Amino acid sequence: MGYCQDDQLVNKICDLYEKISKLETLKPCTDVDTLFKQLVSTCIPPNPNIDVTKMSENIQEMRSNLIKICGEAEGYLEHHFSSILTSFEDNPLHHLNLFPYYNNYLKLSKLEFDLLEQNLNGSVPKTIAFIGSGPLPLTSVVLASFHLKDSIFHNFDIDASANLVAARLVSSDPDLSQRMFFHTVDVMDVTESLEGFDVVFLAALVGMDKKEKVKVIEHLEKHMSPGALLMLRSAHGPRAFLYPIVEPCDLQGFQVLSVYHPTDEVINSIVISRKLGGDSNGVVHDHIDQASDLGCNCSTIHVIMNKKKSIIEEFAGANEEQLT
Repeated sequence: MGYCQDDQLVNKICDLYEKISKLETLKPCTDVDTLFKQLVSTCIPPNPNIDVTKMSENIQEMRSNLIKICGEAEGYLEHHFSSILTSFEDNPLHHLNLFPYYNNYLKLSKLEFDLLEQNLNGSVPKTIAFIGSGPLPLTSVVLASFHLKDSIFHNFDIDASANLVAARLVSSDPDLSQRMFFHTVDVMDVTESLEGFDVVFLAALVGMDKKEKVKVIEHLEKHMSPGALLMLRSAHGPRAFLYPIVEPCDLQGFQVLSVYHPTDEVINSIVISRKLGGDSNGVVHDHIDQASDLGCNCSTIHVIMNKKKSIIEEFAGANEEQLT
């Protein structure tokens, strides 16, 4: 690692991991909330010197365990708040601000919508799939409520109980209850129906490690329609202790359009790509090989946004010359 400060940071994360792994439960309570808040505030400051992929095997193993623990805790937190919200007699969606990370979702969804708009050339997606929507499908709800008011959303989750509370959450909303559907299924068993979506979102915690994530991406590439957009969540720098990393070279069969690393309290990086068209046995493969030759280091591929969050540099544009 070589940087004293970075060693300190990693040591702090290791200490927090030790404490978190000794917790009796990961369900919301004072101890759990305190430790996870400390973990998030430790990982959030951007640090270009931190590259988790180059750290020792022990650190890599700790990170892998930590991502799984974070995923479990996140599931409990969302279940907890989804139950609180559905207990309201009026529309539960009017009380979403009770969820502690609601503002993050507002910002993340706005960023994702801006990236979508940039790459949809003025067309509005009719049908959207969200894979790994969970018990509190905030991305779908925020996008459907504020940004994509005519689109149909299909939410996929492997957990029946997550879908049950999520469906209950939107059932009393006169608009969203007509435009939002929930499917309990493993994404690896979803085939033909994937062809029907203009945009597919893949949640950060579907595929908890690189191998699983790439397997899911390969499955999506096989069944999505050519030209459809894939919106992925990744992580960068110390934030990669919380979520898996997706790099451009993991997206074989897709043209990577933009990679964006937030530096505010939005934790996830965003990667947007387009499913390549044409005969997959022909010209397209040359294109893929050239694209993967561009390298696998997300830190070198930045999408820069100005204060208005509009994109002023895109991965696709920056590499167009290299691909032709």
